[in-house]
Amino acid sequence: MYKAFFGLQARPFAKTPDPQFLFLSRGHREALARLLHAVEERDVILLTGGIGCGKTTLSRALIDELDQDYRVILLTNPRLSPLEFLHALALRLDIKRPSANKSDLLEQLGTQLYLLYQQQVHPVLIVDEAQLIPHKDVFDEIRLLTNYQLDDINLLSVVLMGQPELLKRLAHPVYEPLRQRIGIQFNLQPLHKDEVAAYLEYRLQTAGGRADLFTASAVAALGTFSGGIPRRINQLASLALLEGFGRELRQIDESVIRHVAEELDGL
Repeated sequence: MYKAFFGLQARPFAKTPDPQFLFLSRGHREALARLLHAVEERDVILLTGGIGCGKTTLSRALIDELDQDYRVILLTNPRLSPLEFLHALALRLDIKRPSANKSDLLEQLGTQLYLLYQQQVHPVLIVDEAQLIPHKDVFDEIRLLTNYQLDDINLLSVVLMGQPELLKRLAHPVYEPLRQRIGIQFNLQPLHKDEVAAYLEYRLQTAGGRADLFTASAVAALGTFSGGIPRRINQLASLALLEGFGRELRQIDESVIRHVAEELDGL
């Protein structure tokens, strides 16, 4: 609706986790570097961060960085029983008829992982929203997957991504065996105030628009009302563009941001 008015070729603040629009803040750059390192080293990495901080977008960016030698298994809804989890993994590893017997299924998985290794294919398991995993036994299965290894190399990389409560959950003593398998851990923080302007400019320019579509005071207000959380910035900025279009404003000022922030808080 407002794209033509503001000279945009795409929506700069869409809700979808498009890695093309990923702004690599200091924290996001370090998180992506750690993800790539963990995957290349066939390690287990735990990435946590608050709602809307960009974890899912980072997972898509990670996938885009990996070449054809990698086989990514992405689980976005981990509300599974242990057997359901193993079945889902088996199917995504092209095991045609996963066994209903757990012991046989684990044997199938081990055989397939070794076959992929011989084919120089590197499987990467990414579990998004891992805080939603309902059973401790599922975490045990994830831990046991790291037992599939040769003398000097694991046969599978594991990426666990979740909200901060995942850290609290894994801090319990019963998860100590899993914690010992986690080689890298990183907690993603909101953007710093000095990064909000660069974030907006990057997304606007990626969408084909002007970098100065928001005034300096509007940028400062966005930083304040969003708390530096990218998803919240996107919500406010998208509403601001819609409001600005309705008012026929060529530049978004602080008053527009305050208006849409009040509107959003009232929902």
